[in-house]
Amino acid sequence: MNLLGIAGSLRAGSFNASLIRAAGAVAPEGAGVTPFDRLGEIPPYNDDEKQKAIPAAVTALAEEIRAADGLLISTPEYNYGVSGVLKNAIDWISRVPDQPFKNKPIGVMGAAMGGLGTARAQYDLRRSFIFLEGLVMNRPEIFVGAAHTKFDENGALTDAATRDILTDYMKALTAWVERVG
Repeated sequence: MNLLGIAGSLRAGSFNASLIRAAGAVAPEGAGVTPFDRLGEIPPYNDDEKQKAIPAAVTALAEEIRAADGLLISTPEYNYGVSGVLKNAIDWISRVPDQPFKNKPIGVMGAAMGGLGTARAQYDLRRSFIFLEGLVMNRPEIFVGAAHTKFDENGALTDAATRDILTDYMKALTAWVERVG
């Protein structure tokens, strides 16, 4: 099983990119997470641009979404919401023919320095997928708060309790993908 991992942050040392890598490390046998690391190549959404052509970076992401068995999205929380770069990518993909999000199993998680660990951003993100007909797993949920205390300077997950929660989450997500994918 191949899951496409999308971290909604462009920051070097992103906790969400680290969380995607950690999810791949604890995924059940036979499942892998392939990080999508070209989010920064997607131009700002402009509906006029699609009249010319869908940008190549958007087409590439759409193809990777289609090819994956499921998606794993890790979002930061900016001002109680989803990051602009992640929402921008979702908006672009929503304009691609043969909608790649439709009926795609999706897991949503996130890491932040605050105590709520992206809870508000995750619910905001889930709403977008209602319209796009993505099949977001409702439970379990994973909100990694105080992320700066749970990853080392190299981005490795060092907190055992978070690793255990992430391991259980990945078991549930792979079961979800098998069931609805």
